[in-house]
Amino acid sequence: MHQADAAPLVRPALSTRLVEGCRALRGHRLPWLAVAFGAGVGAYFALPVEPGRATLMAGGWLVLMFGWLAWWLRTSVGIVPLLLAVLLAGALVAQLRTMSVAGPVLGFRYYGAVEGRVVAIDRSASGAVRVTLDRVRLDRMAPERTPRRVRLSLQTPPEMPLEPGARVMTTAHLLPPSGPTEPGGFDFQRHAFFLKLGAVGYTRVPVLLAGPGEAGWATTVERARLAVAAALRARMPGQAGEVAAAITTGDRSGLSPEVTGTLRASNLAHLLAISGLHMGLLVGFVFWALRGAFALIPRVALTQPTRAWAALAAFPFAVAYLFLSGGGVATQRAFIMAAVMLGAVVLGRRALSIRSVAIAAILVLLWRPESLTGPGFQMSFAATGALVLAFGALNQMERPAWRSGWRGSVFALVVSSAVAGLATAPIAALHFNRIAHFGLIANLLAVPVMGAAVMPLLFLGLLLMPLGLEALPLAVAGWGIEWILMVAERVTALPGAVRAVPAPHWVALPLLGLGFGVFAAARGAAARAVAVAAGIGAATVWGMSGRPDVLISYDARLIGVATPEGRWLSRDSGVAFVATSWLENDGDLASQEAAAARDVAMPLPIHHAAGKRGLDDAVRACAAEPGWLVVAVTPDAVPRGCRLIDPESLSRTGAIALSLRDGRVEMRTARDVQGARPWAGGG
Repeated sequence: MHQADAAPLVRPALSTRLVEGCRALRGHRLPWLAVAFGAGVGAYFALPVEPGRATLMAGGWLVLMFGWLAWWLRTSVGIVPLLLAVLLAGALVAQLRTMSVAGPVLGFRYYGAVEGRVVAIDRSASGAVRVTLDRVRLDRMAPERTPRRVRLSLQTPPEMPLEPGARVMTTAHLLPPSGPTEPGGFDFQRHAFFLKLGAVGYTRVPVLLAGPGEAGWATTVERARLAVAAALRARMPGQAGEVAAAITTGDRSGLSPEVTGTLRASNLAHLLAISGLHMGLLVGFVFWALRGAFALIPRVALTQPTRAWAALAAFPFAVAYLFLSGGGVATQRAFIMAAVMLGAVVLGRRALSIRSVAIAAILVLLWRPESLTGPGFQMSFAATGALVLAFGALNQMERPAWRSGWRGSVFALVVSSAVAGLATAPIAALHFNRIAHFGLIANLLAVPVMGAAVMPLLFLGLLLMPLGLEALPLAVAGWGIEWILMVAERVTALPGAVRAVPAPHWVALPLLGLGFGVFAAARGAAARAVAVAAGIGAATVWGMSGRPDVLISYDARLIGVATPEGRWLSRDSGVAFVATSWLENDGDLASQEAAAARDVAMPLPIHHAAGKRGLDDAVRACAAEPGWLVVAVTPDAVPRGCRLIDPESLSRTGAIALSLRDGRVEMRTARDVQGARPWAGGG
């Protein structure tokens, strides 16, 4: 048979298999739609330039066209254009979200009067009180150019108690939100953009009341949240009270650095975050308590839908926790997940299934598409999806006798901790550059106590507080918290408890996320092979990723040079956030002081002055040996042959990374990676 005659026989066979494969997805399309929607959101954030309004309109028409095509082909291959429509819809939703939060951003250093309404109070990493203001007024600045929100760190403790809703004034230094500490690093500018923060800064003078407090729903909730945190601290002294305040209200302002460090090193830091775990523990406790109460009444238990009743009754508790915790992005995500699970119970569906996880993911991304780029979203859905898949597979196997009773409970605990830990470990390592080798042990010892004692008793204590009967439940909850802190401390003290890993190229994260999503949505071996290939690709990219030879901070105050011992830093103090970020991304556990004491041989002629002191010496050195002149204060004259990097040029490029490749110097800037996007001053 001739090749021309064989071709028509091959094409129908391929098309038949395609149609059969698309039809086989009926009833299992939601996970694929979630993957497509997330891919669209991710594609939007990866764009080098911001799409224009014409592109937005064209994308809307394409969504409608693909949607119509999906309906027309619904009996055959309609899933293909449907996935394309959902992918485009994800990108459009992300762009619309960007347009909705866009606001003025301070474009220069500002020093002067600042007035605004307090909307949030927390603490910085250094422990200083920090306030976020809205309805801001700046001296000699037009309202249309004034940022919607500013965040101030108070270098002097406030002389009066600050409350949400209070209108305050002070004299402060303000700056635009800073860019990434290095090209491809954490983008604080984007983070601040979606928080509507147009300026950040500090004040060294007292904060004064500028007018009467403004009442409102948001300020009332914030005041109630702070009052609950204060009540818990008063009744549970020490770090136990601080942990209780953190897991109930989200207020971590009193946690000591030592406690935070041990929890991170033992892989228990997730217990501080108000996440799906806490919301699930609370809602699950209420649900099962009510089901148990209904079971005590045989007539009700045998004739009424008690599962649906318990789910409906648990929903207000989830709402209350949402507001009590401050309603942050992580809590909103946890609330949506809990609401979807409860809705599934009410409708008689499985509460934990890949479909419910997919619905929760789509709703979260519709509400906050930017959350896709954060570790909270990624770790929450990776853990939940992995648990659903693992226990679904176990339920399909024959159940041995030893999996019943207490041994079955222990088995479920070990499996859930191991599966969740394995699913989140690569994401945690990618974001935080740490691997906790004994995290599984710590979670096995701590998570059951959190679920069985701490969370239920804390909320029981809050319910009994108006009656003055909270002492016993809060005391027992405090003992549980002390146990968790002791576990974290002992595990962290074990030899080799923590290993640092270097940050990979940014491509590794999308590949890893795509692999997780496709694996969860896939029904057949071929699709899961694609998911495994994406995971292998992420690991390969990670293994081949290198670190820059030279890093220059966005303000020229710090330089880091790679050495055989680790990165040398040009300063042993100051610019601590940048220094810590660089060392963590290198997978280096050294302190800034230790890094600055390392021996260094400059791979390039770089002459650095972090301020006015030493500026003349750097200029003279560059005149003698032309090269890179990196200065935080621009000199009057630049010697011939010297490449100047100063605040003006860095305002256009952001942080700089230099790498030596075959005798050539490759330069990457933070702005190259960010692209011309609204949060980076472009688009």
